[in-house]
Amino acid sequence: MAGANQESLGIRVILPEGGKTAPCCPHGPTLLFEKVSKGGGKGQRFYACSACRDRKDCSFFQWEDDKVSEARLLAREAKNQSKRPAFTQEEYCARYRTFASLPLDEKKFCQDCQILLLPGENEAHYPHRCIAITAAQLRRPSMLLCPLDNKKKNAQYLFTERSSHFLLDTLAALGYRKVLCVGTPRLQELIKLRNLEKKHEPVKSLLLDIDFRYAQFYSQDEFCHYNMFNHHFFVGEASSAVLQSFLSESDGEKVVMVADPPFGGLVKPLANSFSLISQTWGKLQNSGQCHCGDGSSTSDMPMIWIFPYFFEARILECLPSLIMLDYQVDYDNHPLYKHGKTGRKQSPVRLFTNICPRDIVLPKEEGYRFCAVCQRYVSSANKHCSKCNACPSKDGREWKHCLACEKCVKPSWKHCQICGHCALPDHPCGQGQRSEGCYNCGNLQHKQKSCHLKDSRRMRGCGSKAKSGVKHVSYDLPCMPKANRKSGAARRAKKAGGQST
Repeated sequence: MAGANQESLGIRVILPEGGKTAPCCPHGPTLLFEKVSKGGGKGQRFYACSACRDRKDCSFFQWEDDKVSEARLLAREAKNQSKRPAFTQEEYCARYRTFASLPLDEKKFCQDCQILLLPGENEAHYPHRCIAITAAQLRRPSMLLCPLDNKKKNAQYLFTERSSHFLLDTLAALGYRKVLCVGTPRLQELIKLRNLEKKHEPVKSLLLDIDFRYAQFYSQDEFCHYNMFNHHFFVGEASSAVLQSFLSESDGEKVVMVADPPFGGLVKPLANSFSLISQTWGKLQNSGQCHCGDGSSTSDMPMIWIFPYFFEARILECLPSLIMLDYQVDYDNHPLYKHGKTGRKQSPVRLFTNICPRDIVLPKEEGYRFCAVCQRYVSSANKHCSKCNACPSKDGREWKHCLACEKCVKPSWKHCQICGHCALPDHPCGQGQRSEGCYNCGNLQHKQKSCHLKDSRRMRGCGSKAKSGVKHVSYDLPCMPKANRKSGAARRAKKAGGQST
């Protein structure tokens, strides 16, 4: 299945085609990219890492038609082996069982190596920062492990308690008893903690994450080392079998997927991976599942994809069954992605879901209300427009309707008679942007989407620092020639950050 649309200017990703095997780097099968030629014909194709957007983090590069020598293949495999975790998942599980049985005063964790220490290993870690940990800390690995901080590869930002509880409360109220946590370790933790409290009906969970350190804390049926950009299970068939067993809705246990990918990641490979999971779920079910409460059924697996609102068009192009909700997701260790801020400084992260919007009740105390016309919960500032017949705001502010444009626009925009559309008051106009040239700078040699001033002009109003961090395990395009610029959304994502949980 080849991708037809350009993922970023000059470069597009080609999704895997049947029977064709991609070469592997330490992050699993690579992705096939194509340099888009000016004439629209087939450009040069090459393989690059699916997980790292900087060649400094993963230097893999191979032209599609390259003939690789045996010596090079052996060297590549040796490098891949050297990057693998120190222990297998079975060994990690055995170590955890041993660690859990130790007396409290013998339970140590090496902060430098990020590993639970067993008796006899303390001496080897003597120069390191080793701390004693409690049973409570052992149940919260996301707080024990140091967040990864490579902004171009794997910086981690984690859900706040507010967002974690909202997600779990909502899913439990809708009757889901199995939650597939794709890149959401903090949600996994909350589920397990609630199960221990025995105050709620138990919920099962399975964490799929590229951060192998979590294998230290969970059994093999609770964690799979997984790359969501190429649907790769590092343990192979064993992990695939774990996923299939989890997706089986035996005894009426409904399954839902919650995915929180890196913001810098490519939408198309992510959508492809989620679709493959949904297809696996569909094959395991005997009949269509009803999720809207109105008797209708769908063959798509119920899911919530957490991503910035400015990726809405791209997400819906890949997965048209999803709808964006107004709920703002925030993160513990991100300086600006916090709930409660106003204007452009609000968190831009939203929920995209195929669960009926009216069934997802957004908290009134946090400023959400129900729109009877749209049949969904919206932000209190998102006023329904009778002309558009929708609650149009995307960014949390109240938008205004432009009669000339026949649509609602951002409050800071004004209609320009010269350009014939709404734009910021200080935009350069009168350059014939509609037919040729760039609306941002007036240059006739390129269009607005490729203008290097596009983001700087947009970010002036909200402060570029608002999106300077990178969330969780950040994956994006590998290092490409400088002439091939990213699209506006991709550049915003790079500033906004990688992934959460």
